Amino acid sequence: MQMYNGMTNRQRAQVLVEALPYIQKYNGKIVVVKYGGNAMINEELKHDVMRDMVLMSLIGVKMVLVHGGGPEISSMLKRVGKETEFVDGLRVTDEETSEIVQMVLAGKINKSLVAKLDNLGGRAMGICGMDGGLIKAQMIDPKLGYVGKINSVNPQPILDLLEKGYIPVVSTVAQGIDDETNYNINADTAASKLAVALGAKKLILLTDVRGLMLDVNDENSVLHRLKVSEVPKL
Repeated sequence: MQMYNGMTNRQRAQVLVEALPYIQKYNGKIVVVKYGGNAMINEELKHDVMRDMVLMSLIGVKMVLVHGGGPEISSMLKRVGKETEFVDGLRVTDEETSEIVQMVLAGKINKSLVAKLDNLGGRAMGICGMDGGLIKAQMIDPKLGYVGKINSVNPQPILDLLEKGYIPVVSTVAQGIDDETNYNINADTAASKLAVALGAKKLILLTDVRGLMLDVNDENSVLHRLKVSEVPKL
């Protein structure tokens, strides 16, 4: 593989020796990876992430990929002449925007990631929150439009795919319980809820943001450790 180019046989063996405890620890366990933001735009980075997903799957880790797609949604809205508005970090989603979100997330992005994983030697299957009642939600606030708060998660469709050896690729469009509609769901929230429902060994959030920062304008304010009891103080 490309990652081993330029390495001696001794160096390759050392990499495998160092990786063995982690392979043993996570073999057969579920790991949920949230992939989104501007980290999805860089093609080289996308290739590396998908390659690593395939590698982890091949060594026996049950990988689940949950993706967002904010930049591509914003780009598509701009192409059709719609302004993008955010309130408290959430995209205001009217009916037309909701249709575009579903088209971009569950269609273009989801299937391109599935194809990328397959081309790299993996077995991937695309699924969205509306499939099999995976994610059900209700409206957060009328001023936000079709933006949903997760009401329930049914992990069985994901478990079925994992059992058959697939890498589930999940787009975060949820089925509405308070209306015959669908809702745009924050991908970080969806990945977290799904990880809990699946009993995942680990949740990994991939983004272009350095981490949780006390001051968003100060890159040196990254918090490397945080207890649950400390969250309300932030």
